[in-house]
Amino acid sequence: PIREISVMRGFDTKEHVLACFGGAGGQHACAIARELGISRIFIHRFAGVLSAYGMGLANIVEERQEPAALVYDADTKSTLSARLNSLNTVATNALLQQGYPQSQIESKRFLNLRYQGTDTALMIPEPESLTYNAELTNCGLGFANSSPELQSSAGSFPDYGQAFREIYRREFGFELVNRDILVDDVRVRVTANSPSLQKFPIANKSGTPQPDSQTRCYFESGWHDTPIFLLDQLGAGQRLDGPAILMQDTSTILIEPGCFAEITEFGDVVITVETKTQLEIGTQSDPIQLSIFSNLFMSIAEQMGRTLQRTAISTNIKERLDFSCAIFDESGGLVANAPHVPVHLGAMSDAVRRQIELQGNQLREGDVLVSNHPIAGGSHLPDITVITPVWRDGHPIFFIASRGHHADIGGISPGSMPPFSRKLLEEGVCIKSFKLVENGVFNEEGITELLLEPGTLPRGPGEASMSGARQLSDNLSDLKAQVAANQRGIDLLLEMVEHYSLDVVQAYMQHIQANAEAAVRQMLTDLSEREGLKKVDSLSAQDFLDDGSPIVLKITIDRRDGSAVFDFTGTGPELWGNLNAPRAVTNSAILYGLRCLIPQDIPLNQGCLNPIKVIVPEGTLLSPSEHAAVVGGNVLTSQRVTDVILRAFHACAASQGCTNNFTFGNERFGYYETIGGGAGAGASWHGQSGVHTHMTNTRITDPEILERRFPVMLREFSIRQGTGGDGKFRGGDGLVREVEFLEPLNAAILSERRVHRPYGLNGGDSGKSGRNLFFRKDGTTLFLGGKNEIRAESGDRIRIETPGGGGFGKADS
Repeated sequence: PIREISVMRGFDTKEHVLACFGGAGGQHACAIARELGISRIFIHRFAGVLSAYGMGLANIVEERQEPAALVYDADTKSTLSARLNSLNTVATNALLQQGYPQSQIESKRFLNLRYQGTDTALMIPEPESLTYNAELTNCGLGFANSSPELQSSAGSFPDYGQAFREIYRREFGFELVNRDILVDDVRVRVTANSPSLQKFPIANKSGTPQPDSQTRCYFESGWHDTPIFLLDQLGAGQRLDGPAILMQDTSTILIEPGCFAEITEFGDVVITVETKTQLEIGTQSDPIQLSIFSNLFMSIAEQMGRTLQRTAISTNIKERLDFSCAIFDESGGLVANAPHVPVHLGAMSDAVRRQIELQGNQLREGDVLVSNHPIAGGSHLPDITVITPVWRDGHPIFFIASRGHHADIGGISPGSMPPFSRKLLEEGVCIKSFKLVENGVFNEEGITELLLEPGTLPRGPGEASMSGARQLSDNLSDLKAQVAANQRGIDLLLEMVEHYSLDVVQAYMQHIQANAEAAVRQMLTDLSEREGLKKVDSLSAQDFLDDGSPIVLKITIDRRDGSAVFDFTGTGPELWGNLNAPRAVTNSAILYGLRCLIPQDIPLNQGCLNPIKVIVPEGTLLSPSEHAAVVGGNVLTSQRVTDVILRAFHACAASQGCTNNFTFGNERFGYYETIGGGAGAGASWHGQSGVHTHMTNTRITDPEILERRFPVMLREFSIRQGTGGDGKFRGGDGLVREVEFLEPLNAAILSERRVHRPYGLNGGDSGKSGRNLFFRKDGTTLFLGGKNEIRAESGDRIRIETPGGGGFGKADS
């Protein structure tokens, strides 16, 4: 477990010291350190009672905080100073009443600041560099402990504003110019330093210590005569060669053969463990380092995701986690990602490479790009990608990107997932390439103009009217959160470069991709042999969208080199509707399908696609024209493509094949969610019920958050029992989600598998198809089909029943 939680996070245990505590911890320390390749162990003098010792050393803290709701400027500094003084007096008196003298008490002041129009506040500690008025004070006690006259002097008030701007830029990667800074809270932290326990050095002793007694112990190398020493009788600087036992009243320490211990100035024990000589990390691939770097890159992407979730404001990103973060090499090749949304990850490499083509020569340090256009690697318009180069010595050495689904970006329907869009522009704002941040300054005016642009476009007779982004503030906040997430990734990557060197990091980026490529080639070779195929042979599969459009796939595997051709010739033509899927989405489905079939634990990256040639005829629904509507292709067609790929490989039965896209809103807001269903069964497993499958990996909004933030009531959310296909292994059941509207709203459903049922495999039964119903307050029931939009009045309800998954194998086999 220790190796697992360290290596999986990208930490090399060999570079760390093993800290040991507890009465018995020292008995196992050498064995554990040797197993982990750790060469040094630190055991505190009071390791057996370390928790109690720590409590004795802990300082006593009193904190006071109260809301402020002020603008930070010259006019409010005296008010802020007075309020901080008041809180400081209250907290200090609380410690004085506990008997702590003033000489032991220290205080620190904070202002909780944010830019006006944003939601992310930063708690800023009192800046250390202050300008004091020498006529008022000659002390160096700091602002909190200086004279009242000094504290009331506006000219001497610490510059929290400058500190905030510096920290904000460092944390989020940009600054907001000409924007007021707001004070949300004032806070004081007063600390009394505990005098109860202090560290005292022990006496120095020289020479070889004499054991108190001796015993025989069994180690891996056999029986050994083992001296026993009393730790309290040893002096600083003495050394003990293993095997040896160190004893005291609260712990026992075992020093194994090949190890030696030294007593420190304060009586602590440092053990040096004999381990294999470790070579310095070079640019050549090493299996252990490959695992470490793979997990380290993935860990960086995961930390980016946590930053994005923490700083975003919209329900869709903050609660539903409809976003993805990834790291790319200098050419835009996907290196590693967090386990976020598969349909994002496979397409993001196309987006990064397209931005390099469009903006490469114009990029400067401090620039951040934004794009969502399908022709530029986008999946569909609500998925907005923010791309930041990582600079070193004036050149971009990597790229960081985050893609988030924005719940509304304008268009003809609230939620920007219109069931009846025919043209791309009807689905919201289209951005091929734009500098969201230029020279470190967030271009709020420029991106605002773009987000509102759909509402200014002319419409022809009979065409639905369009709106710009309906919740502009959410869009801006989430874009800033994406920039901040990218900045987090940059900071961590540059730390990595500083630690290992640029050459090593870049080399392992390529090794990771080469490893993925080798894994795919081996998987294809093994599958070809297992299925009894010729050296060059084909697998094929097809399925149909609910409108009858075919998706046809022929996979030709060349066992001689482990390559394959994915040929979608025969797939239906571009649709006069929105189920067209950009090529980047098809690449995502292939990448995801291949990764699912690889038994090794490797990051999903560009190397998986290196052995693959993809043929998608132009003008088909999988390679539509530039202005074709695509909003449903990303969330519906992608699922069907994935089913077809897995069917060709005989991997599993069809899953629900849909994400059940439900939106509602009005001119003020748009809400969007996807609803899970049944997963397809496989050769040795039952399908899961009520889950998101394949190309999506998002949460459903919690009922409490849904009902608190939006004018709806959740009437039912349950498993749709009996909807999974029967078989030796059953398909998973779908879900039921019924929502009542509490005010007039536009509601829409964009779904599939309402006609063609999710198929079973190897004799398994198909899962049940889904259905969408609408209940009027007057008792009327309407069947909505798979794709529809309706005006809901207060008291009306929508009921979405999602498909089950297909079964695998005959039930009686």
